[in-house]
Amino acid sequence: MDVTTDSGAPWLIAGLGNPGPEYAGNRHNVGFMVAELLAGRMGGRFKRHGKAQAQVVEGRFGAPGPASRRVVLVKPMSYMNLSGGPVTALRDFYKVPTDRVVAVHDELDVDFGVLRLKLGGGDNGHNGLKSMTKAMGPGYHRVRCGIGRPPGRMQVADFVLKDFSSAERKELDWFVDRAADAVEALVLEGLERAQSAYNS
Repeated sequence: MDVTTDSGAPWLIAGLGNPGPEYAGNRHNVGFMVAELLAGRMGGRFKRHGKAQAQVVEGRFGAPGPASRRVVLVKPMSYMNLSGGPVTALRDFYKVPTDRVVAVHDELDVDFGVLRLKLGGGDNGHNGLKSMTKAMGPGYHRVRCGIGRPPGRMQVADFVLKDFSSAERKELDWFVDRAADAVEALVLEGLERAQSAYNS
């Protein structure tokens, strides 16, 4: 997509996670963490949206002027495995093309602290992506935030619903900051440039 032309439609950035304080520090909630940081950068606060089971912040990425981009940050409040409903409702409400939807999510098959950006693809067993793909098809962007695989015989479900380890927490702020930078680069500069800068 040519990011130099703005059709007027905003970008929809969906940070995936589970609502509620008991989940806030979980590996599965890294998408929420990135969305919250981006909201803070824009000076916005999440508010419940009247048309979807989600919290949203509207704002812009980039310096003021024609190169800036309208964005809607989204935190679905439906639990991870039902993310597709709220995200699709907001996509339709804001009239966003599917290729301007970005899912920010945890990724088991990428090492902790590593980012991968891509357009389309499978869900890799991720219930949030599975729900989004079922609702709108696979043609949306993903910012995959690596959390690595569970150690030993720990079940995947237990691993993703645990908080980051103390060693990981030392790097977590840096990682979330870098992921937020990658989302901004994707919207402002396009996928290829963002991939070359952030796919490590």
